[in-house]
Amino acid sequence: MSLRRIVQRLLFLILVVWAASTITFFVPRISPKNPIRERFDQLARTGGFSPGDVQKMVEAMSKKFGLEKPLWQQYFDYVGSIARFDLGVSLNQFPKTVGELITESLPWTITLLIVTTILSFVIGNLLGAVAAWPRAPSWLRSVATPFVLLQGVPPVLLALFLLFFVAFRLKLLPLGSAYSTGVVPNWSFSFFLDVLRHQILPAISLILSGVGGWVLSMRGMGVTIQGEDYVNFAEHKGLSGYTIFRNYYLRNAMLPQITGLALALGSIVTSQLVIEQMFGLPGLGSVLDAAIRSNDFLVIYGIVLFIVITVASLMMIVELMYPLLDPRVRES
Repeated sequence: MSLRRIVQRLLFLILVVWAASTITFFVPRISPKNPIRERFDQLARTGGFSPGDVQKMVEAMSKKFGLEKPLWQQYFDYVGSIARFDLGVSLNQFPKTVGELITESLPWTITLLIVTTILSFVIGNLLGAVAAWPRAPSWLRSVATPFVLLQGVPPVLLALFLLFFVAFRLKLLPLGSAYSTGVVPNWSFSFFLDVLRHQILPAISLILSGVGGWVLSMRGMGVTIQGEDYVNFAEHKGLSGYTIFRNYYLRNAMLPQITGLALALGSIVTSQLVIEQMFGLPGLGSVLDAAIRSNDFLVIYGIVLFIVITVASLMMIVELMYPLLDPRVRES
């Protein structure tokens, strides 16, 4: 990978971040809601503030956040703050900063994302490779079929099904939340098991909805590779079926799948944010949902921008690593 290519990818990453930040800046402004006024109107209903006091507080907070400035000036202030890695302060949870909200919720999202992505990728590709391998037993090749059928079911419907039958009717697992009510977070093994029980249903929802896609793409690649000369040559050399499957069949079929993993990250992250909100997990999905409901656009900007930067960076890393995995790309 040449230095010129790396610089091009970095410039493209900056362009993607700028485009995403511009779109996320203007979209929440379309709403006629004033988040500061709504926040203080809510406080006035419960705290007994007079309308005059509420108006003064709204004006003071609008001046503090720069909302009284023209939109174009707010936009340049916003771009400047992003360049300084300053995501601002939450309008609805003042004085917490957007960075603090992301930091608090990120471990829940990252843990679930890594586990479900790796498991669905590994399970789906192994099942797809076996389904296309002519020497595999017929019963083993048919194992992949139910996962392919589940591919057309949205993760939200799978989550609702699991919540109703597994958690509500059978009461085998918790209905939601990150851990049991009344439990104080700590580093004990019992707390770890409690958190694990609450993560099983969200993880299964995401894995079941993601495995089918990997099965289909891997099975297609496997069927294509079966006719390649190097596979036929390995068979004529008398190598064992396991050696051919591992070294000649699976290894070559995996290369396009790695590229697909980078492209699929966007949909994986989106599905996970919805699932988090459904199960009441304190991840980025729940924080983003609360921010959208209250039109807390500074938090919306921060989370969307964080997701865009993360996905774009991962795609760039995979693209830069791909020539190392496939020498044919490096030579071209």
